[in-house]
This record gives sequence, structure tokens and C-alpha cells, in this order.
Amino acid sequence: MTEIETLKADLLRSVEGASDLAALEAVRLDALGKKGRISLQLKTLGSLEPEQRKETGQALNQVKDELAQAITARQKHLEAEALSAQLEAERVDISLPVQQPLAGCIHPLSRTVEEIAAIFADMGFSIAEGPDIETDFYNFTALNIPPEHPARQEHDTFYLRPDAENIRPVLRTHTSPVQIRTMQKEKPPIRIIVPGRTYRSDHDATHSPMFHQCEGLVIGENIHMGHLKGCLIDFCRAFFGVDDLPVRFRPSFFPFTEPSAEVDIGCRRVDGKLEIGAGDDWLEILGSGMVHPKVIENCGMNPDEVQGFAFGMGVERLAMLKYGIPDLRTFYDSDLRWLKHYGFLPIDVPALHTGLDEGV
Repeated sequence: MTEIETLKADLLRSVEGASDLAALEAVRLDALGKKGRISLQLKTLGSLEPEQRKETGQALNQVKDELAQAITARQKHLEAEALSAQLEAERVDISLPVQQPLAGCIHPLSRTVEEIAAIFADMGFSIAEGPDIETDFYNFTALNIPPEHPARQEHDTFYLRPDAENIRPVLRTHTSPVQIRTMQKEKPPIRIIVPGRTYRSDHDATHSPMFHQCEGLVIGENIHMGHLKGCLIDFCRAFFGVDDLPVRFRPSFFPFTEPSAEVDIGCRRVDGKLEIGAGDDWLEILGSGMVHPKVIENCGMNPDEVQGFAFGMGVERLAMLKYGIPDLRTFYDSDLRWLKHYGFLPIDVPALHTGLDEGV
């Protein structure tokens, strides 16, 4: 076997032995590249005799052509194998059930706040906000809460460390401080609701150390108890979706309102299940009253010129009553199963004209 035949056989074996396209490219460069084995052989032709140069040149060119054909054939074979492997790896069993994407839900508390806001917005109320960390003045003193009141004690209230002036900030126990701040910086008429987080030292099936309230305030001239009753009756009937819902106002006491009243709604129990509406029982749902003259004075207004009413409700309590949630603590358990059961579709925005219960 001549040297050229040996070279040919060696290169063809290398082509057949290439296991992938990268290895095949390495064989091609080793044989046909500028510094390849055949290219180096062709560069030696100039030193041969004319007759020998002709024969050797023809033989090398023939080897070059055969090798190029072999490389092309091997390349097609390897590409077909690579494609088959890719298709096998990406094969999809169309008989398998489709995996449903996880859909998020609006938390019942967020939904309840949206519903409350929608109802009062229709009455011309706006939303006011304030800080969660308050001073004693805004949380207690300005609201006519005396120094000896139990709400000021540490067993009811979360106090923070004293500041540089030895004043102890407090986590607000209600959203009423926002009412004080609003009356100080705005002139009547005022018509606001104040939804937000509040904090008290209490924790059981119906109480949480952090919970949500929504309070309301109306300040203006000639505001009277009839305005308060009409506003809250309309709210209760719209929120619970019962047009003839019985509502009663029961005398009570709050330091910041005078007169004060608890608001009850009618209900009945059928087979152990609570139903909101006409019945032989009552449920207390919120507190209310005419703003105390001292509170108006503390905000720099004259109680002989302006009057107002205020009210406050627990958002968790309203949600529990409306949607049949038995335990307040489940609101904060972050249980996706619970949220899927009680949650709401994100695209369903509460509105009076479409019905507040859409998307339940």
C-alpha cells in the first residue's frame, strides 16, 4: 500500500469514527485545512519530477474529493441523529392532562375594604390615611379619652420605647387619630372614611393583636343625628345586600361622641346557621355617635358653628358575618386552600351598579 493509500484509509476511518459534528469538524480541519495532512502533501508537489508530480497530484486530488464526499455523508448522518435525539427529548405526551396554572385571589379583608369604600364613595366620602405609630395626643387626649381610661393601660395597648423627650409613642388602637389630623388641616365640610390597621393587646378566636378598622367622619354645619342614621342604614343595607334589613340604634357611651349609639342589624338562626335579615335576634356591627364638642375644640374648630358624626367598624367582623368565616385567626394563617375557598377573582371590582357580591 502506497503512502497516499495509507493516508486515505486513515482519514476515512477518522471520518467514520467521528461521534458528533464537533469531532467531524476536527477531522475535516486535520485533513483539508490549511495545515491539514492533504494540504501539506500538495505543497510538496513542486519538488517532484514532472511525471511524478502529475500522478501524485491526481491521486491526492482524488483522495481529497472522496474525503469531502465522506465528510458530507457523515455530517448528514450525524445531523439526522442529533435531530432524532432532540425530538425524542422534547416529545410531549398529548394524552396527559393539562396542568392548570395557579390563579391568585383577592383576600377577603381587601375585598371587604373595597366594598366599604365603594358604598361610601357613592355617598361622597373620600379616603384618608395616617401613620400606624401615633402620639398619645392623637390616639387618646384629642379624642377626649381621660388619663385613667382602661384603653391607656399596657394590658390593652402596645407602647414603644420613649423618645428623646421621654414621650412614649403608641401603636394606634383605632384609626380615629386620622380624623383628628384631618380636622386640624382641613376646613369643613369634611366627609371621610379611614380604613387601616390597628393594634390592641388581645388574641383569641374573635380578636387579633393586629386587625383592621374602617372609621368615618362627617363635619359641617347643621349636621344632626338624622344624618348619621340615614347614612349608616343605607350602608348596612347596601353592604349585606338586604333592602329591608332591620337596623336599630342602641344608646351607648364613647368618650369621643355624645350622644353615642351601637348599631345592630336584624338576624335569625336557622338550623344553627346565621342569616342576616328580618328575624327575632340582633347583631351589633359598629359604633357611632355625634362628635363630642371637646373633640371639635381640640381640633381648633368651634362646636357652636360646626357639628358632625363619626362611626367605626371592624373589617374582620363584617367579613366574618357576610361570608360565614367562623374564626378570625384564619385571616392571617396564609393558607392557600383557605384563600382559594374564601378569596375573590382579581378582575371583579366591587361596584354598586354591578352588585357587591359579584365574583364570590
